[in-house]
Amino acid sequence: MRTRVRGWRWRRNPLRRRSDVVETWTALVVALLLFVGAPLAGALAGWWAHDEARAVVAAERADRHRVRAEVVGKTPDMLPSVQGGREHSYRVDVRWTDPATGLHTTNARVPADARHGDMVDIWFDARGRTVPPPPGETQIWQHTVTVGICTTGGAVAMVLIANAVVRRVSTGHRLVEWEREWARTEPEWTRRRA
Repeated sequence: MRTRVRGWRWRRNPLRRRSDVVETWTALVVALLLFVGAPLAGALAGWWAHDEARAVVAAERADRHRVRAEVVGKTPDMLPSVQGGREHSYRVDVRWTDPATGLHTTNARVPADARHGDMVDIWFDARGRTVPPPPGETQIWQHTVTVGICTTGGAVAMVLIANAVVRRVSTGHRLVEWEREWARTEPEWTRRRA
């Protein structure tokens, strides 16, 4: 029959060593950091990333403007290959009329399903260069969740690495304590002189 003594590392007894106490407190701190600290750090980082992303998107929306343009160039017969799940698109000449400056023509990226004569949305920055549209709410939330998850994962990794280091040092101290106690006890058990 096996007897299990609970909490022996917390009570004063001859079996408890200083390294045992350090290891027990470390386990408690690690559990607290893993289940409270890391998710809290991820939530705070995600909150910060969301605010920053919204500010960047607001600045991009203030800098960019959209025009409805007509596709006037020849559209390709074959679509270009796309990697990474991005939307098919290609560059073609488009034309639009600005009420202030008149008729304009430029080469811009349009969706793959656009054909000659179709109307498409084209985005321009303050310098008149074609740019992609500003990110939407979906991209903001994707950025937020990614930053939150990565921060949580990084915090968990740091806590586990620190725990491994503390356990290694604690084990080293425990072995030194055992050697010292064995040096005192061995002569009595083996009948050798020290």
